[in-house]
Amino acid sequence: MKIAILSRNPRLYSTRRLAEAARERGHEARVIDVLRCYMNITSHAPSIHYKGEQLTGFDAVIPRIGASVTFYGTAVLRQFEMMNVYPLNESVAITRARDKLRSLQLLSRRGIGLPITGFAHTPDDIEDLIKMVGGAPLVIKLLEGTQGIGVVLAETRQAAESVIEAFLGLKVNILVQEYIREAKGADIRCFVIGDKVVAAMRRQAKPGEFRSNLHRGGSAELIRITPEERSTAVRAAKIMGLNVAGVDVLRSNHGPVVMEVNSSPGLEGIEAATGKDVAGQMLSFIEKDALAGKTRTRGKG
Repeated sequence: MKIAILSRNPRLYSTRRLAEAARERGHEARVIDVLRCYMNITSHAPSIHYKGEQLTGFDAVIPRIGASVTFYGTAVLRQFEMMNVYPLNESVAITRARDKLRSLQLLSRRGIGLPITGFAHTPDDIEDLIKMVGGAPLVIKLLEGTQGIGVVLAETRQAAESVIEAFLGLKVNILVQEYIREAKGADIRCFVIGDKVVAAMRRQAKPGEFRSNLHRGGSAELIRITPEERSTAVRAAKIMGLNVAGVDVLRSNHGPVVMEVNSSPGLEGIEAATGKDVAGQMLSFIEKDALAGKTRTRGKG
């Protein structure tokens, strides 16, 4: 198979591992900078050009699209879909997962456990908003934030009011969520491929920090997850329409709650913590699933 890997940086661990895994299995893998692609959007003969050449003959595409380039990256991926190239994750599913508010609403509608979450536009509503999520301490998140950036823990009501007022005053969209105290700064990253959790790790925030992201100095270790956590992660990925997802789960007093569904989960932390060849399992899934015409949306999303 001829496989395109959409990634801005061929030196990133995840990109390197996917290219290595593809070549080890006898496939041709090519890393393509999504922002260097340009498209001919025309009826009957859509095409993608890259550094002066037309991209043709690809059987599958693995999107590794960063949050900062979601709009353009998913447009390029959609063009691949229109050209009948199989995407590991479809453009519409990535767009759905990247919209934090929409993704939480979709998960909520299907009964997935979530932290109590509030969303407001007007500063007049702050007092009731804080009360709605159970009061302080609470977590305030920028809708556009990634890797723990733009996430604040407000430990008192006064601090919560000040931070929410500041964000709303800047005209940015925020979510206000209950703080799951019993999680003690730890979450579980479940790596879902197809209808299975193929690897799971517990991420623990460093002392004095509540965000467990590895980019913020958190540590990771292998963990055995419960059947309920496994089922929750698989269902969350399916609701988003993702074949591959990193589902972040907290252990709360009322069962597992989903914090986020990530459409481009990193491989370095999960492979190091679990010792599993996750990149190889992603390629194995493509080999089984990448049939021409199997894309559900065919660029319509």
